[in-house]
Amino acid sequence: MEEVRVSDVEVCNLAYRGQLEQLKSLVLADKSLTSRTDQDERTPLHWACSAGHTEIAEYLLLLGVPIDGKDDAGWTPLHIAASAGRTDIVRALLGKGAQVNTANQVGCTPLHYAASKNKHEIALMLLEKGASPDAKDKLESTPLHRAASKGNLKIVEILLKHKASTNLQDIEGNTPLHLACDEERMEEAKLLVEHGASIYIENKEEKTPLQVARGGLGALLRRIVEGNVILLWYCSKHGKNALLYRHTKDTHQCPIDCNGVPSIRICRKHRIMFAVR
Repeated sequence: MEEVRVSDVEVCNLAYRGQLEQLKSLVLADKSLTSRTDQDERTPLHWACSAGHTEIAEYLLLLGVPIDGKDDAGWTPLHIAASAGRTDIVRALLGKGAQVNTANQVGCTPLHYAASKNKHEIALMLLEKGASPDAKDKLESTPLHRAASKGNLKIVEILLKHKASTNLQDIEGNTPLHLACDEERMEEAKLLVEHGASIYIENKEEKTPLQVARGGLGALLRRIVEGNVILLWYCSKHGKNALLYRHTKDTHQCPIDCNGVPSIRICRKHRIMFAVR
């Protein structure tokens, strides 16, 4: 069977195929091959990370190869290992001091990829080594935007424990809560609200998270809100209404809407005590 070739540099092909002994033979003859770049500006270490060959990655690191080199798309070996879920290689790279906040050409750090691909252990390792939970890519999305949109609840929990900001907006003005609501990520939305995510922030379409919610606003609110609530009517610039809830311990209010219509029926339905103007 024909051997897989991913590179125009043979040592890179050996690294990708996991052929350690053959790679060692070439390197013994010419150590400079360990940092040779190919047509994609990738080194053998990039390719070992891509294919998940831990032994080869560790061998190359032992030889002192550059660990933060970028390929033609700005990806470092750590980007590749984090994105591909190569936990042991990520650990080895971090142990050698790999930079955790380097951004590639689209502005993504390794944590962006760990968050979007639901790599819990890798995300935690990156954060413990100083990865910024609020790093923004070229679309101004943070790792929390990605995790909330994808429904990666464990990643959302990890990011929030590491003080990720819940109300940062991307290039479209969306917060992580907007994305969670739009994708019907009920548990993620609930968790975000419990950690301070605002239900009042408007995106560039002048919509709040509740206004972009799919699957029924009522269902979403029931998942987000627990116990006592304040029932509010929110009025946008153009007079559009949306029913909003937020937590409260002992206060119940039910204001009229922006058109002056009392929401008594809603108050009664939800056992709210009174309405105010």
